[in-house]
Amino acid sequence: MSNLSPIVLFVYNRLDHVKQTIDALQKNTLASESKLIIYSDNAKNSSAQKSVDDVRSFIATIDGFKSVKIIKRDANLGLAKSIISGVSEVVNKYKRVIVLEDDLITSSDFLEYMNKGLDFYKNNEDIFSITGSNYLKQIPEDYDHDLFLFYRACSWGWATWEDRWKKVDWQVKNFNSFIKNKNKVALFNRGGDDLSDTLTAYMKGKIDVWAIRWSYAHFENNKYCLYPVNSKIENIGFDGSGENCTSESKFFSAVSKAYNIKFHYDMSLDSQISSEFQKLHKYNLQNKIKQLVKKIVGYYDI
Repeated sequence: MSNLSPIVLFVYNRLDHVKQTIDALQKNTLASESKLIIYSDNAKNSSAQKSVDDVRSFIATIDGFKSVKIIKRDANLGLAKSIISGVSEVVNKYKRVIVLEDDLITSSDFLEYMNKGLDFYKNNEDIFSITGSNYLKQIPEDYDHDLFLFYRACSWGWATWEDRWKKVDWQVKNFNSFIKNKNKVALFNRGGDDLSDTLTAYMKGKIDVWAIRWSYAHFENNKYCLYPVNSKIENIGFDGSGENCTSESKFFSAVSKAYNIKFHYDMSLDSQISSEFQKLHKYNLQNKIKQLVKKIVGYYDI
């Protein structure tokens, strides 16, 4: 396969996770033909410095790829700024990119799936991004495709193209008009009850995240994320070690065995799968009460 996309990996201070991520990635059939670019964020405080240094010592020994380039940040940018700036640098140069974080275990055909998808759908303007993950536990038995579309982007092993990435307004300059428009809020929340609340929390400065803005860009451009029916990613970050992952989650994806995915150009949204996804992201009574309390105390005031 020619013109393979570079792989961008973001690491911080979790040595064990990085080792597992690299070990799985090295076992990919296209690893030796792929460029690996690693962004290493610096420690946010002195207590994290040793673990950051340990990660940096390890990534300096990585082989098994066509090339390995390491960018060590002098300061601590945080995950959001690190990803946005790093992906921008790479996608502007190579026109497409495959992105991983340091807590993702890939199947042996993950790179093959991603590169074929980037080739196959590069001119399909309905698709804004491709993910290797699927944490949906139930797919309708009569669904006969290997892939499906959904409104919400997924940041657990994903890929995109330069022309899509450049359409993102990372400042979300139209937020004030958006949040006052109940119809638009409802449309955005087709991807999950939490989307508009998470975007609001970011805009108020309560959280520092990037993926909600990525999902919002999908909505703003009326585009979709492409998912595999059988996941090619396992997220091992739900052990309390991550910056944005707790030790408890209802979202889980197990890596599937390698198999030949059939790509279909004329993809359309499947109502049954969308319904299952929406159920997974639907607020339960406890979460509804939490969100109501936050609004009452002014947590979401802009």
